[in-house]
Amino acid sequence: MQTVMIILEKALPVFVMLALGMLCRTRRIITREGVAAMKTFAVNITLPAVMFSAFASAQYSAQSLIVPLAIFALCVVMLLLGRVGCGLLHIPGRLTPFLCTGFEAGMLGYALFALLFPGAPTASFAIVDLGQVLFVFTLYKALLAGQGGLHGVVHEALHAPTVWAIAAGLLFGCTGLYRALGPSGVSGVIDAVAGFVAAPTSAVILLTIGYDLVPSQIDWRRTMRLAALRLGVCAVALALLLAVNHLLLGGMMHTGALALMLTLPPPYVLPVFADVESERADVSSALSALTLISLLLFMALTVIFSA
Repeated sequence: MQTVMIILEKALPVFVMLALGMLCRTRRIITREGVAAMKTFAVNITLPAVMFSAFASAQYSAQSLIVPLAIFALCVVMLLLGRVGCGLLHIPGRLTPFLCTGFEAGMLGYALFALLFPGAPTASFAIVDLGQVLFVFTLYKALLAGQGGLHGVVHEALHAPTVWAIAAGLLFGCTGLYRALGPSGVSGVIDAVAGFVAAPTSAVILLTIGYDLVPSQIDWRRTMRLAALRLGVCAVALALLLAVNHLLLGGMMHTGALALMLTLPPPYVLPVFADVESERADVSSALSALTLISLLLFMALTVIFSA
């Protein structure tokens, strides 16, 4: 009974917020413009506060730099596996291999990690996320943008509040400035401000995701092929990553953070790069389906890590 209550404590808030998001859409409590404003608020204000706090408070060493490098390399391998898988399964589309790599950590991962591991420092997830952030904002988007699109990718990265928040957090954490300010109480004030700004992140993000989830509009037969490919690649990647973490890195990476990361859907920005309307619809449907699957896998993780 106690295990059931622990699982409900972690999983129920997620599904309540998703249900509220769906209710806001069906009852027109919030308009589409209102949800867009909430997403902007989360991505540009509350989420950067989460990331700054996580990276500033993380413990850094020369050895810890291996973690983001390993995740970056893994994302490249997943992209290659996606290309091979699309060829073997005869799945067409320029964007389909990109469904097999990258993770929506910002709009979903941090919210779920905080619910799954309420006592763990967010830095445990942030250091894993850093590698895929570097991948998404460099190689991933550059390949998606195609020829002549690199300037736009660089411009977007330089104007993204999350990137600046990560950079500021790394500066405070890597230089030891955050810890040096501890005795004076300044770090405590920074934590209080960042924590207050970051507090609504999980609820706002999950509500906006629920608003956009319309299962009845998904072409499940076509979409499940793409979802199966993504899940197969993620399963191989997770097995590889856990082996590397255990055998080569001595368990340096948080196992729960790794498991959660590999269950997340691809970056939500992917449909923006679709230059064919039918492919945009397929990718959007796949993202919706993979988000639902991710939330079901999140429930499975609550069972595993509550045992």
